[in-house]
Amino acid sequence: MVNDIEVRPTNSRVTVRVGDVTVADSEETHVLVEGSLPPRHYFPRDDVRMDLFSPSDSVTHCPYKGDASYWSLIVDGKQFEDIVWSYENPIPEMAVISGLLCFYDEQVTLEVNA
Repeated sequence: MVNDIEVRPTNSRVTVRVGDVTVADSEETHVLVEGSLPPRHYFPRDDVRMDLFSPSDSVTHCPYKGDASYWSLIVDGKQFEDIVWSYENPIPEMAVISGLLCFYDEQVTLEVNA
């Protein structure tokens, strides 16, 4: 664990929708819990509709995970900037989330079904 970060398999089906469009659906997500921040679900890229996303130039740095790359989404003519991110090359302690995608839950409908 790095700085109170825990990553574990979700063991549930997790679906992400934007409006009426399902953009991710997986039974192989990982949930990341970091201190008092809300839990975040990380999706395998194969379970995300990457055809709906375009890479962004945005990059952020987290000292506990590494550099994050972002993608934007266009659904029903509406653009959602930097709605999903990934740590393509995280620090070694966070290798389990390498290449997985995480959505801003505040901008999508995320459902966890046991």
